Amino acid sequence: MKLPDFVRTTIFRWTSIAFAACILLFSAFVYWEAAADMLARMDAAIVEESLVIAADAPDRQLNAIEDRLSEDPRRIKLAGLFAADGHRIAGNLESVPQGLAVSATVQNARVVRVDQRGQEGMDVRAIARNLPNGNVLVIARHNGELKQLAAVVARALLVALPFAIGLSLAIGAILSVRVQRRVTDLNALVRRIMSGNLGERVPISGLDHPFDKLAVIANGMLDEIEVLVTEMAGVGNEIAHDLRTPLTRVRIGLERGRANARTLEELQSVADRAIGALDQSLTVITALLRITEIENSRGKANFAKVALADLVREVGDLYDPIAEDKHVTLRVASASDATAYCDRDLLFEAVANLVDNAVKFTPAGGRIDLALARGENENIIRISDTGQGIAENERDVVMRRFYRSDKSRNTRGAGLGLSLVSAIVKLHGFRLTLNTGAGCVAEISCPAPSN
Repeated sequence: MKLPDFVRTTIFRWTSIAFAACILLFSAFVYWEAAADMLARMDAAIVEESLVIAADAPDRQLNAIEDRLSEDPRRIKLAGLFAADGHRIAGNLESVPQGLAVSATVQNARVVRVDQRGQEGMDVRAIARNLPNGNVLVIARHNGELKQLAAVVARALLVALPFAIGLSLAIGAILSVRVQRRVTDLNALVRRIMSGNLGERVPISGLDHPFDKLAVIANGMLDEIEVLVTEMAGVGNEIAHDLRTPLTRVRIGLERGRANARTLEELQSVADRAIGALDQSLTVITALLRITEIENSRGKANFAKVALADLVREVGDLYDPIAEDKHVTLRVASASDATAYCDRDLLFEAVANLVDNAVKFTPAGGRIDLALARGENENIIRISDTGQGIAENERDVVMRRFYRSDKSRNTRGAGLGLSLVSAIVKLHGFRLTLNTGAGCVAEISCPAPSN
């Protein structure tokens, strides 16, 4: 017969085993503590009685022994007074127990009890003391009480264990069913996501349960997957759209050139325009491949501590002539000695792309500031300009591939610069911030490396 699914789960088995084991360990602990306490009390009583009797005068010791033995309805007290040669003087012990050390602590011993009922062997706790007159006093107590305690604990355990096992099975079943239900729901959710419903998310109960922590991580992963899949779905159309125009121009130009060119110079002119259009298409493809290469890169072999001031100055030196040609002032402030742990070439490429955008969209007579600043536990590369800036509704979409705002339609480019910057920043674990409003402020925040 096939068992229910929850019975065959690991949670059910281990919960039941752990609960039963806890009951057994708890019972053993209770017995251990009770037995230790009883034994300590018994030993203390034996030591006290032996000291009291040993302190009496020799003629009163016999009466003390007889009084002790007469007040013993359970027949658990034993005592004996022996001469130096081992002859029994008084008491109900046949002889000094074999192996019992004299003038030592309380010990386990095997003795023979003698009284009106005859002889009887007993396991006892006993102590032996040498008296000033040469006699040996032995005081003992039957340890059957410890065995009775063990029997009581064993009986209680036998009675309670079936109930404990039943309770453990019930708890295991409840926990297993709850987990099984969550797993079933998760399986159904995964199947819906696999069928194409990328908007599904793992529900969170808000009880700080381990499943909630897993759900938060899984939902973050699903958010990222949804963004990537959405981007991938749109990239094909965007690539086709951006490549179709230059390729169509190439084809039309070549057709017209073949039909209308009358001289070699006219044909070369047509070929030059076709090469320019093809170069534009190759630029788009190269930029896409570069972004993909950076996004898929997981190695940090080229990462090292980089002096950001030198990097910022190099970018400034590269774009200063270009800005000057557009009659734009480019100011560089990099006096700080800040550093960052990064791939220098990639970070240089990201900063250069941001400065390139600033140069493109800053009108003549404007100003661009490239600065290195310090934040709280981070270093900030800030590029600001006096251009039109980014509209509030474009803050997020400008990072998408091929996106070009209305004001940049007539500007040369493929709309992949900020996507490249975003990929580089994400690879490094840095933070890219674009402020909206008049002018544009772009910041790359780099965590300061620990010493």
